[in-house]
Amino acid sequence: MDHVTAAVPHPRSEGEGPARAGRRSLAVALLSGALGAAVALLATRQRWSMGTATVAGDAFPLSVKGSDVTGVPAALAIVGLAALVAVFAVRRAGRFAVSALLALSGAGIVAAALLGATDSSALDDKAAQASGDTSSVVHAFDHTAWPYVAAVGGGLILLAGLLALLYGRRWPAMSGRYERNGTPRPRRTPVVDPDRPEDVWKALDRGEDPTGA
Repeated sequence: MDHVTAAVPHPRSEGEGPARAGRRSLAVALLSGALGAAVALLATRQRWSMGTATVAGDAFPLSVKGSDVTGVPAALAIVGLAALVAVFAVRRAGRFAVSALLALSGAGIVAAALLGATDSSALDDKAAQASGDTSSVVHAFDHTAWPYVAAVGGGLILLAGLLALLYGRRWPAMSGRYERNGTPRPRRTPVVDPDRPEDVWKALDRGEDPTGA
């Protein structure tokens, strides 16, 4: 009998594993999603590429920021941040859809940032403006590490989205009417003092019988 009792797992210990995984995934998703959005937004404000243009026979240095190269990472970072918050405001199919949007936002940032690292079109436009020749292009093109920093930010948002897809059903929803297990909270009926006219009138407004009859 002792051996049989020891082999039976405690019901509480069986539920602690998924609950702990849900809490950990929630913390990691919130941290990675918020950090990823901040990193991506910061990176788009930095210098991504540089080069030179020929102006009046001389080499003229030019540089562009990430936002000049592409506006996709900054836009998707804001979308991802909004989706991260919206995950807790929806349930079931809605949560799955928002989680997918969060993951796609991160993937889009990664792709746009990597493509932007080798894109010289923004510098070519500046070269044409500086030289006054629409056919002018930039020379000695080079890029900084900031496009890859933006890609890392997108990767963090992608991670948050994947965690939401895998563990989001275990996360709590943003609602004051529900407990952690999803059951409605019982409403507390205010105590009516028959000796206080204001309590009686409030009870009547709520459609209650203040006399308790």
